[in-house]
Amino acid sequence: MLSKLLTSALFAGAAAGLIAGLLQLLFVQPVLLHAELYEGGDLVHFGAAAVSAHPDLPGFDPVRDLLSVVFTMLTYTGYAMMLVALMLLAEERGADVNARTGIIWGVAGFVSAHFAPGFTLAPEVPGVAAADVGARQIWWFATVISAGIAMWLLAFGRNWMMWGISIILLAAPHVIGAPEPDVLVGPVPPEIAALFAARALGVGLAAWVLLGCASAYFLDKEQRRAD
Repeated sequence: MLSKLLTSALFAGAAAGLIAGLLQLLFVQPVLLHAELYEGGDLVHFGAAAVSAHPDLPGFDPVRDLLSVVFTMLTYTGYAMMLVALMLLAEERGADVNARTGIIWGVAGFVSAHFAPGFTLAPEVPGVAAADVGARQIWWFATVISAGIAMWLLAFGRNWMMWGISIILLAAPHVIGAPEPDVLVGPVPPEIAALFAARALGVGLAAWVLLGCASAYFLDKEQRRAD
């Protein structure tokens, strides 16, 4: 079983992480670098040029961009290991795990790791006002764990009590609220912050759908080979 988990997770995580890293370089990083110009004072809030038109926007950096892609691949490999372990557990409960159902697993993973925490604590560009990083990290981890358990209960719960608990787990972190800064100020235009959040969530969805599909595909392939 350990061999199946590692093999499936390595292939799936590397593939999803590579695609996610490339999508981030193409869609997310230009917005991030644009925001850094405001954070450093190179641009001011009003009258700034668009991302594609600004001549001072940093461009391709082989070392930085390669390390970013490698780190993303390692991150998604870790996600894949957890996802495949859960898939194996679900199979023991009679669930059918294949590439098609893997897409649903990917969407559930996206909801747990990106959408649920981002619903209240949106992805942030440099320079925006933010609460203490330690408090935000605690809230983020608690929300991810809570949403992950909720997704499992929604999928495999057998009665209304379990489904009700899942709804409570999804809502509780947002009812409690994420840590917020005392003053909502920052040099980055809200349009850039909104675009960054939208693209970060979009890339996350694409990567998790691919991760779920690939994880289930490679796991199913390993299962058939073992049989």
